[in-house]
Amino acid sequence: MTVARLLPDGAGVHDERPLIAHIIFRLAVGGLENGLVNLLNRLPEDRFRHAVVCLTDYTDYRHRIARKDVALYAMNKPPGHGFGTQAQMFRLLRTLKPAIVHTRNLSALEYQPVAALARVPVRIHSEHGRDANDPDGTNWKYLAIRRTVRPAVHHYVTVSADLERYLVERVHVASRSITHICNGVDTDRFHPGARGRNPIGPPGFAGEQDIVVGTVGRMDAVKDPLNLVRAFITAYEEAPDLAPRLRLAVIGDGRLRDDALRLLTAHGLADRAWLPGELREIPDALRGLDVFVCPSLSEGISNTILEAMASGLPVLATRVGGNPELVTDGVTGSFVPRSDSDAMARAIVEYGRRPELRLAHGSQARKDALTRFSLQVMVSTYTSLYQDQLAARGWTPTTASPVVSSAGGPH
Repeated sequence: MTVARLLPDGAGVHDERPLIAHIIFRLAVGGLENGLVNLLNRLPEDRFRHAVVCLTDYTDYRHRIARKDVALYAMNKPPGHGFGTQAQMFRLLRTLKPAIVHTRNLSALEYQPVAALARVPVRIHSEHGRDANDPDGTNWKYLAIRRTVRPAVHHYVTVSADLERYLVERVHVASRSITHICNGVDTDRFHPGARGRNPIGPPGFAGEQDIVVGTVGRMDAVKDPLNLVRAFITAYEEAPDLAPRLRLAVIGDGRLRDDALRLLTAHGLADRAWLPGELREIPDALRGLDVFVCPSLSEGISNTILEAMASGLPVLATRVGGNPELVTDGVTGSFVPRSDSDAMARAIVEYGRRPELRLAHGSQARKDALTRFSLQVMVSTYTSLYQDQLAARGWTPTTASPVVSSAGGPH
């Protein structure tokens, strides 16, 4: 098995900045990945350098990394535990000699003991949300893995207070070993449209008087996009005064996309919905919505909720995970129970019938994005965390490694 790599400019040049090796499952479109890219692009270049180690592979999403000194590695891990991949990881870390290994979510957590064996000075793990197969955090196997690996981790990061409580109460991590860092949002990139709602969908899909309800995210079970589709169908059928103006936009790809299309077609509403798959220009798409919906079964801190808030949209969300830490019920949005399509339909109808409510909630959401969830706060907190952990572990520039090693095969 060969490690594919994408080398940065200046490969092989000695550099005393501490190297942070970020280990993730895959670099593709996603909330975790978006947060990582935002962090890479904004951490002080004179203080840190970076390598992103993907357990599987990376996609064109890598082009969102603006820095030219970030090395990318693809382990091409097969399904399952992949003990061969652990041996690969050990060799790679011994060659790179990172000052910090930062793993994210359960799929990468098992490489913390590998980092310990490779004598990485600082080992940090982040929890960004629940696994699709464990939306409540009750899976005994996953809990056992987290408890077993815990001694190898020096410090934890959680994006929500809900995940912090989980680590303390269920995994038995000491609270002093956890830092809560909420995701930040780029309020320059995500902002309201200058002249109201942007055009969205194919020509003629949504006129100025229509109401576009939508979401952005993977069409996988944990995001529960079918619940939104069912809620839209119910709202359409039970609010005949509103139905002619209702439109649905579900932006994202995944295995449930075909199911959603079949459900809409079966109710004769395929022409009232737009499911384009994955889009690159998410800010433009959000500016084409009137109401943003997060129908998830589980969330850490939802990047798309933050992006919708920064775009000046009211947020209709399920009351799960970190969502209540972002949305203020009755002020910037509304909550419904998860998996309750009837309650979601009623909320859609209320927003549809009350333009003044959409405006009020969306305006306050934008203000909250600017004052509470800035990227500057997120980056400053991570910078302090990395520096404090390096100091606590006695890291010095004398142990720094070259920018990129010769390990692995060419990409």
